[in-house]
Amino acid sequence: MTTTTSAAEAGGIYVLAAHPHWRDSRVNRQLLAAARAVPGVEVNDLYGSYPDFSIDVEAEQARLAKASLVVLLHPIQWYSAPPLQKLWFDDVLSYGWAYGRGGAALQGKDCWLVATTGGPEASYHPQSYNRYFFDAFLPPYEQTAALCGMRFLPPLVFHGARSAGDDEVAAHVEVFVQRLGSYPQWPELDELDACVACPVPEIDRPPEHDDTVSGAFQSATARGLASMSAANEENNKEEGAA
Repeated sequence: MTTTTSAAEAGGIYVLAAHPHWRDSRVNRQLLAAARAVPGVEVNDLYGSYPDFSIDVEAEQARLAKASLVVLLHPIQWYSAPPLQKLWFDDVLSYGWAYGRGGAALQGKDCWLVATTGGPEASYHPQSYNRYFFDAFLPPYEQTAALCGMRFLPPLVFHGARSAGDDEVAAHVEVFVQRLGSYPQWPELDELDACVACPVPEIDRPPEHDDTVSGAFQSATARGLASMSAANEENNKEEGAA
């Protein structure tokens, strides 16, 4: 008799949803709601959890440690992740924990990018205004996963989120739900290579300096980042409404 393994039995799924302006979202907001309804899936709205940009690193690392699949759910803004998602990478994926000497906490886990773009797929072409195929913007995600010993799964990307029809959006959400619910029983996983080993030589890591930055200064910096993010709302309007 064939048995299947659910997401919960496999170790769980952790969805990191990062959208600076949920009220304007057409696609990501529906993906967020759908993920919350899938058993075995833990969802964290980063902008809701950390409006002051002060990330609880210990809590995030504990969530990651329990998960087998980490899902990065966000719109592509300026060819990259929203600012709070980038800060999450900086703070949570620390040397000695996620990578480098002793940093094996994420080894063997899967990483899945679920992204939207404001522009249509045709805009990601050498002859169009984005000048490159969309795959050209994936290496930072791929290498982040590889450095942490994670397997980077084929991304699920929805182009043209601002102009797509409701039926198109609904079909995409259904695919997302089906994939979450069936993980790790994805046929293509058997064909993917194991994680690439990317050891960091100790001589490439400068000595750790004493932490002389006060907690007050860190808090002020976090508040400043949050203010900058709010000030840039209109600048990100094109992609942010995805």
